[in-house]
Amino acid sequence: MSFREDLRQIVKPYYIFNILISLSYVVLKRIPGVCSYLFPSSNCEFEGRETEILFFLIIVIAIRTRKAGSVTMINYLSSSFIYTKVANLILWFSADILMGIIYGIVFILGALLFPEPTYSGPDKVVYFRGVQGLDDELIRDTKVTWLVAFYTVWNPACVNFAPIFAKLSTEFYLDNLKFGKVDIGRYPDAGKKYHVSDSSMSKQLPTIIVFQEGKEVSRRPMADTKGKLIKFLFNEENIVSAFGLRGLHENCKNQVKTKSSKPHHD
Repeated sequence: MSFREDLRQIVKPYYIFNILISLSYVVLKRIPGVCSYLFPSSNCEFEGRETEILFFLIIVIAIRTRKAGSVTMINYLSSSFIYTKVANLILWFSADILMGIIYGIVFILGALLFPEPTYSGPDKVVYFRGVQGLDDELIRDTKVTWLVAFYTVWNPACVNFAPIFAKLSTEFYLDNLKFGKVDIGRYPDAGKKYHVSDSSMSKQLPTIIVFQEGKEVSRRPMADTKGKLIKFLFNEENIVSAFGLRGLHENCKNQVKTKSSKPHHD
């Protein structure tokens, strides 16, 4: 995603609202007049505990966004919002219980009124309704190679990955090379069968599994010999390289040509 595309995204209600409430405590604490009204016992300077919370917040955001492989402005914002909002909630409750309650209400209402925007551009992705829908399709035609993304709608990494997966589907799709997605937050049975955790602390979101002849042949992220997940950065270049998409596409294309060139017998 380019910087210009990031700017187009950032003016959407979800990002504007979350930026405002993420900065609410810091900004209001520094505005003369407003500060005196909201924090009558303060001199409009950050106290030691507030400074500690803010520094800790910066460190957490830096660590978590790097682990998530966030590389664009929108990626950083999406990954950091939950931490900034929780930090603000703590700060507001510390300053005044009533203000903390008000902030909490605004926090919840904002999540309901301004959900994170999802990708709505062109794609050639099949959305499976649970494990049965996926399994039926894998069995129906074993000559089709499937790249299936297991995701949840609330996970920032999955949201950021959506346009990348969509772009890959339009670029590499063939009749025998298809792309699918399963929302394991909505259909946890699929996550359980294919061993993809949908917990809030999961490091498996998103997960891509390649199926050939109806069976899993590779996945990312994958575990090492000790069962520990190997970090994987979900960008376009890494996915094409890790799954050998160009070679896979060429092989599948040749299979289609070979099939169509065979003589038909009446």
